[in-house]
Amino acid sequence: MSVAFKTLDDLSLDGKRVLVRVDLNVPTKDGKVTDATRIERVALTIAEIANKGGLPILLAHFGRPKGKVDPAMSLEVVVGDLRRIVGKPVHFARTDWTDVSEARKVIESAEPGSVVLLENTRFHPGEEANDPELVARMASLGDLYVNDAFSAAHRAHASTEGLAHALPSAAGRAMEAELKALEQGLGNPQKPVIAVVGGAKVSTKIDLLENLVTRVEGLVIGGGMANTFIYALGYDVGKSLCERDLKDTALRIMDKAEEARCAIILPIDGVVAWHFEANTPSRVYGLDAIDKDGMVLDAGPQSVEKIKTAINEAKTVVWNGPLGAFEIAPFDTATVDVARHVAERTRKGLLTSVAGGGDTVAALAHAGVKDDFTYVSTAGGAFLEWMEGKPLPGVDALRQG
Repeated sequence: MSVAFKTLDDLSLDGKRVLVRVDLNVPTKDGKVTDATRIERVALTIAEIANKGGLPILLAHFGRPKGKVDPAMSLEVVVGDLRRIVGKPVHFARTDWTDVSEARKVIESAEPGSVVLLENTRFHPGEEANDPELVARMASLGDLYVNDAFSAAHRAHASTEGLAHALPSAAGRAMEAELKALEQGLGNPQKPVIAVVGGAKVSTKIDLLENLVTRVEGLVIGGGMANTFIYALGYDVGKSLCERDLKDTALRIMDKAEEARCAIILPIDGVVAWHFEANTPSRVYGLDAIDKDGMVLDAGPQSVEKIKTAINEAKTVVWNGPLGAFEIAPFDTATVDVARHVAERTRKGLLTSVAGGGDTVAALAHAGVKDDFTYVSTAGGAFLEWMEGKPLPGVDALRQG
C-alpha cells in the first residue's frame, strides 16, 4: 500500500468551506455519549482546519437508519461533546438530505473559528447507494473535501468515496496516521513480520489467513480458531469450539503457508476447563492428552513462550484477535502475557506493533497496553478488510496519481 495521498498540508484552507467526513458513530445511553474516543481522534483535524481559517463542515453517520429520517439516530446527541473536545462553537444543521437549503443557511451564518455539524448522512438512501445526485448536493455545500474516517473507508458511500471525486480532496490527520501505520504494518514493513490472529472462528477469517500467509514470515493462530487447525492435524480437541467441517480449509491454508515459507505457529498446549465461566477449575494439557469432556479456553504456558520467542525474532507485529477467552479469568492469561511482551519490545524500540479490530482493542485495554503499541486502530471492519488485502474505496479515492 502506497501512502501517496494529499494531506491537510497540501490544501489552502483559509476562507474555504471544508467538508470533513468523520466517524461520530459513538456509543450513547439515555441521550449521552458513553465513549468519546472517536470524537477525540478527529478533533485534531477539525481544530486545525478552523485554526487555519477554514470552516469545518462535518459529515458523519450514526446508527443504521436505513435511508430514512429517524430522530432517535440524530447526530445532535454528540454536539455537546464535540464542542467540549474540539474547543470551538459547534452549530448543528438539520437536513433530510433531499433539500440542503437549511444546512446552507447555517453554513453561511457560521462565524469564523466555528464548526458546523450536518445531520446523519444515512437519513437518505443515496448515501449508501453512492448516488451521484446526493454527492452533487453534498458537494454544493463545500469547496474542499477531507476524509478523516478510515473506519468507514471500506464503504463506497456518497460521503466516503463519491465526494472525493467531486471536490479537491485530502486525508485528515487521523486518516493520515492510520495509513502510515498500516504502511508500517504490512505495506512496506520492517521484516521479519509476525501476524497474530485470534478469535472464535476460522470461517470469519479465511480471507485474512490466506492473505497473511503470503505477506508475513510467521503467523500465530490462537483463540477458538486454533482448535480447528489442531483438529485438522489429527488431535482430539474434546468439546472445544471447533469447526470440524473446515478441516480441509485449515489444511489448505497450512499448505499455502508452507509454499510461501510462512511459519504457522499453533498452540502446543492448552488451558482446559469443563465449564465456560469465570474462575472455573482448569488445568493445562498437552495437545495429545486433551480431556474428551473438556474445552480448550486459552493457550498454555509453553505456547505463550513459543509465541514470545517468535516475537523476539520479529521487527514488526500485526495483531487481530485474542488468543483465548480473554473476557473471563483466568483464560485471559495468554492474551495478556503476549500483549505485554509486544508492548515491552515496542517501548524499547525493538518492534513496530500495529493492532486493530473490536475484540483486539478491548483485549489490549484489558492488558493495560493499548497506549504502548505503535498504533491501535479502532476501525474494525475497515482494518480487517485491509488485513485481508481487499481494496478500500474511501482510501483509493484519495490516491494521488
